[in-house]
Amino acid sequence: MARLIVIVLCVLNLFLSACTGDKAKELLETAEFEERQMNLLHAKQLYEDLVRLYPSSKEAEIARTRLAQLDTKP
Repeated sequence: MARLIVIVLCVLNLFLSACTGDKAKELLETAEFEERQMNLLHAKQLYEDLVRLYPSSKEAEIARTRLAQLDTKP
C-alpha cells in the first residue's frame, strides 16, 4: 500500500511539474523525495536526468553532490 502511495505521489508530482516553469527545481524535488523514501535507484536516475537535461543549473550542482554521496554508500 505504501509503495502505491509513493507511485501515485510521483505521478502527481510529474503532472504538476508540467504546469510550472522551473523543471530543474521540480526534478530535484522529486529526486529528493525518492531518496527520502529510500528508493535510491530511482533517485539516482532522477539526479542523473537532472544533470543531463539542465547541466548548468544550480539544481544540477546539487544533484552532482547527491550522486557523489550516494555512490559512496555501501
